[in-house]
Amino acid sequence: MMPLDDRGPLRVMFVITSMPVGGAETLLVELVRRLDRTQFLPELCCLKEFGPLGDVLAEEVPALTGLLAHKYDFRVLLRLVRLMRARRIDAVVTVGTGGDKMFWGRLAARLAGAPVICSWLHSTGLPDRVELPNRLLAPITDAFIAVARSHGRYLAEHEGCPPRKVCVIPNGVDVEKFHPRWPDKAIREELGLAEGTPVAGIVAALRAEKHHELFLRAAALVHRRLPAARFLIVGDGARREKLQSLARQLSLHEVVHFLGTRSDVAEVLSLIDVLLLTSYMEANPISILEAMASEKPVVATRVGSIPEVVIDGKTGYLVTAGDAGEIAARVLELLDAPQRAAAMGRAGRERVIARWSIDRMVKGCQELLADLYAAKSARRARRRRPDSDRALPKPTVDRK
Repeated sequence: MMPLDDRGPLRVMFVITSMPVGGAETLLVELVRRLDRTQFLPELCCLKEFGPLGDVLAEEVPALTGLLAHKYDFRVLLRLVRLMRARRIDAVVTVGTGGDKMFWGRLAARLAGAPVICSWLHSTGLPDRVELPNRLLAPITDAFIAVARSHGRYLAEHEGCPPRKVCVIPNGVDVEKFHPRWPDKAIREELGLAEGTPVAGIVAALRAEKHHELFLRAAALVHRRLPAARFLIVGDGARREKLQSLARQLSLHEVVHFLGTRSDVAEVLSLIDVLLLTSYMEANPISILEAMASEKPVVATRVGSIPEVVIDGKTGYLVTAGDAGEIAARVLELLDAPQRAAAMGRAGRERVIARWSIDRMVKGCQELLADLYAAKSARRARRRRPDSDRALPKPTVDRK
């Protein structure tokens, strides 16, 4: 077998179930595109289907799908092992918390002899958990990648990830794409919004943990006090019909716009005066970073890593999860004080540039993979020289 340190750029395979439009999937697209090709050659494996973002990446890097026919398709292991061996994969990174991609991806990587095995986890708590079968594979896993410090602690304390293997690489956003801009005239006309209309919005897939019902109830309270206000919901999912029904029950059907999945989120944000996030659990939501980079103040629930990002009273407001009245009060406060809102927006962008740029995220991932690979190379060298007592680098890192 060729020595580990003589193989040129590392072949990195990202294993995921599929790639619908979502925060984790969007970050994976950005990471794959930005990896330094002199050091890394990325590949994509979607076990079930590509999905919209998988289709995009399949045009840019080697990609394969359709390896998992159903939940109990155990032959997926053999297919993955053969694929990883044929592609001479040096590092496997499973993307997502728990499930088939995390289990089969890591087990196949071990059987295929991939030197580096990592799991990049993006969520916290239900519905995504690290189940017992996945916990049993912790010994063969080199690193569990958390997306915020509090998320890393959660993985170690509640998800069975060994603390010494938990690495923190905060999510990042493209601060050149997401920046302050004048309200997009074409989208404003598309939505029928008059110039100067106060707008609050949320950018999140229509999943239960995002708690869009709370957004709608808060919107009803804001609308009662400020009838001119309008509300944008960017994102899609199986719960759309249910949420639209609730909007009608709350008499909001004429002032709430369900925009579905959008490829122009940066432009949509230009119309929003206040960005809301009403989740009852989070790891490190990308929508908040995008809004802050766009100089938008944020009103978000005080859960997960959100308090690490949103500084209460400086870049927005933190509110109690489930409290529609508190959310509405903070939104009204910002809509009534545009200068204060603008100051919070500027402070938010400065904070994102300093801590959560996409370049910092990519750099952290590259350093982690390179360090782990170097450690494996050193370990192999030590086995050839049993008298050596040189210490190996520790795999645990904190990419701040």
